[in-house]
Amino acid sequence: MTDEKRPAGKKLDYSRLTTYSIKDRKSLVSKDDFASPWTRGGNFTDFLATLPAILAGRDIRAVIEAISTAARDRRQVCFAMGGHVIKTGMNPLVIDLMERNVFTMVAMNGSGIIHDLETAYTGRTSEDVAVSLTDGSFGMARETSEFLNQAIRNAAQQNMGLGRAVGQLILDRDLPFKHLSITAQGARLDVPITVHVALGTDIIHMHPEFDAAACGKASHDDFLTFTEQVADLEKGVFINAGSAVILPEVFLKALTLARNLGHTVDGFTTVNLDFIRHYRPMTNVVNRPTLGRGRGYAIVGHHEILIPLIAAGVIEGLAE
Repeated sequence: MTDEKRPAGKKLDYSRLTTYSIKDRKSLVSKDDFASPWTRGGNFTDFLATLPAILAGRDIRAVIEAISTAARDRRQVCFAMGGHVIKTGMNPLVIDLMERNVFTMVAMNGSGIIHDLETAYTGRTSEDVAVSLTDGSFGMARETSEFLNQAIRNAAQQNMGLGRAVGQLILDRDLPFKHLSITAQGARLDVPITVHVALGTDIIHMHPEFDAAACGKASHDDFLTFTEQVADLEKGVFINAGSAVILPEVFLKALTLARNLGHTVDGFTTVNLDFIRHYRPMTNVVNRPTLGRGRGYAIVGHHEILIPLIAAGVIEGLAE
């Protein structure tokens, strides 16, 4: 085998390059969409108007408009949340939107009732897991387990869902910070609060008085309530804040069940709010349910910033 020199290729003729005028090109960003500088003394509506009509700046205004329109038209606005929403201090805002007849249902995973109850009981929640895990004391708060497991037994005895049972017991025992409890205020306002439990995921499941059968039945009752609300989601809004797996899966099952039973669930808006874009919220909340039937939005950011921004925008929108 001998080394052979590759023959030199022909030089490219750059003089034949085809160009066009930038004036004829479709551009994705226009000066008309740019942000506006803030003027001192403006109000919150003025602030929203300064946001760029680009990416999340455009989307957050669209989300606010969708929620405001649904609330004005008395459509469903379902708010699904992970326990992190409570741990970022959002209870007063969620309750306020329930009182304003904006949120027509609040759904949470099993951790939600733990943080909600502890807030109502002591005004504080969220232990330092890294520290307490080392000595086996993680999740061993006596009052949390006793109270919630009593609520589970009440749900079985009174044939009610888990969210309502927790909220009603908080009211019955007149806990000092019941005004900050989403479940308690849901019971007071008769707004459905549904709780969707994965067995083995929550600290109360470790305690000997935990009744798994009763908990499963109460949580399944809440799933049926959840499905009833989703069946009426036509032209409404479904929001998922901070649940990466449980509530996106519950929503997908409830939606297909409602459609299978003959309910028309089209023309609605879905919203996912979280730090990052997880697979299941993107597929099961934002993309699949709205395919050819609505609009889905994913806005990345901190709950303690996004939720107050959206809540304030909705309140301003309702006043217009």
